[in-house]
Amino acid sequence: MLKHLVFKIKSTGPITVAEYMREVLTNPVKGYYMHHDMLGERGDFVTSPEISQIFGELIGIWYVSEWMATGKPKTLQLVELGPGRGSLTDDILRVFNQLGSLLNKCDISIHLVEVSPKLSEIQALTLTGGKIQPELDVTSPVYMKGISKAGIPIFWYRELQDVPQGTSFYLAHEFFDALPIHKFQRTEKGWREMLIDIDPEAPDQLRFVLAPSTTPATEHFIQSKEVRDHVEVCPDAGILIQRLACRIQEDGGAALIADYGHNGNKTDTFRSFRSHELHDALIAPGTADLTADVDFSYLRTMTQGRVATLGPLKQHEFLKNMGIDVRLQVLLQNSSDKAMHKHLLQGYDMLMNPKKMGDRFHFFALLPHQRLAHSDQKVNLRHSKSLSATVAGFGELVWK
Repeated sequence: MLKHLVFKIKSTGPITVAEYMREVLTNPVKGYYMHHDMLGERGDFVTSPEISQIFGELIGIWYVSEWMATGKPKTLQLVELGPGRGSLTDDILRVFNQLGSLLNKCDISIHLVEVSPKLSEIQALTLTGGKIQPELDVTSPVYMKGISKAGIPIFWYRELQDVPQGTSFYLAHEFFDALPIHKFQRTEKGWREMLIDIDPEAPDQLRFVLAPSTTPATEHFIQSKEVRDHVEVCPDAGILIQRLACRIQEDGGAALIADYGHNGNKTDTFRSFRSHELHDALIAPGTADLTADVDFSYLRTMTQGRVATLGPLKQHEFLKNMGIDVRLQVLLQNSSDKAMHKHLLQGYDMLMNPKKMGDRFHFFALLPHQRLAHSDQKVNLRHSKSLSATVAGFGELVWK
């Protein structure tokens, strides 16, 4: 990957951080996501579904709650973007199975958007036990399909736009933070984009440089009212959120996004992880994960009012509202295994402790306006406690 990038830079000049991320993470031949199983203790980072089963169970309850709130439509497409190892969808399907009497008249299907051949193999093993078949029709947007252990059909796609339209409930957990960002720095001469170049003192190493003049990205992505001195913008996230907003506006459903992020106030968040430790993002590209915090204020702006938005809400608040304490006590009471008790309590602490994931992760939702308001009045629920309390997770649940 380093040789490829050096050749590219020598041929065309310094590249943007976005181009660097795209090449390093998703290059078909050497991309980090394409051929690695990077999740879990043996990988480079661990995600919430691997930490505790409760996380996925509560997400499953959220989708059932929203399905009921939208009038129990006869079809339910669960669409997950970047499903990792498939653990989160597996936990959600277990909830769907446990609530079978409620969902038995609903036609449920699972649609996974995944570009990594390696991860799609692992997802298939997790969700179907390996009972899959490649799609032989080259004109089909589906590249693989299978049946879950409970008999629910599962389809794999490379792009969101390939997923058939219909009443869909979208899930993006630790997905937006891996999308390519552009980085900009305020200087005495105005805004300049941060680029990646070859280090002249070490021809086999890369370094950050500032563009000598404005780039097209600088012209398009910096807002005139920007007060920060360093800004990260993810146009791919903007395009994706617009597609989600359009689909929800047209077909109903909802989207839940859970990720590292901020509300338009952070500056330099671009970083790399390898073996669960911070790693220099420019050293040994292709061997470590690259990530940047999600700017939820940018996502909200890019919905262009097509849908109502909720959040971002800190993870510990969302999970507490969803009843994580109640679920933890049930699991503890149902098990006499001390090792299981320890595992459950450690997982709870990792998810809820503000110094761990509790404050760093946020939940953000897209919902149709009619889901939350009577008549044609369009509302944004960030400032409306009375209305936001009607949505599970974003207001306290009343337990019966």
